[in-house]
Amino acid sequence: MKVGDRLPSLTKDPIERIQLVKYAGASGDFNRIHVEEGFAIAAGYPSVFAHGMLVMAFLGQLLSERVAPTRIRRFSSRFKAITWPGDTITCHGEVVALRDGEADLKLWAETQNGTITVEGAATILV
Repeated sequence: MKVGDRLPSLTKDPIERIQLVKYAGASGDFNRIHVEEGFAIAAGYPSVFAHGMLVMAFLGQLLSERVAPTRIRRFSSRFKAITWPGDTITCHGEVVALRDGEADLKLWAETQNGTITVEGAATILV
């Protein structure tokens, strides 16, 4: 492993509205803006949109499928843009630093149009 190495990408199927309902049930996040069209429109959005934590979970999946979970020491993220129904999300990771048996990774999730919706970071044991 060296600085600049990239993890194999993870591409998810397009976001579907039923997925938002399922995620709301699994996470307990029943904010109506994610599942009720009229509520989202009244709030000034063109439609419902994905939970930020759903996309963060995709980054977690990328990480845990490519690095043994026991080697993950830190994982964080920051929400950057909205993920809409129909968006296809691709998750990426890159080694940005190596030190003392650990590697720091830059993580990001982007739509089919190249919009970065979530940025993240992780530290793993190497």
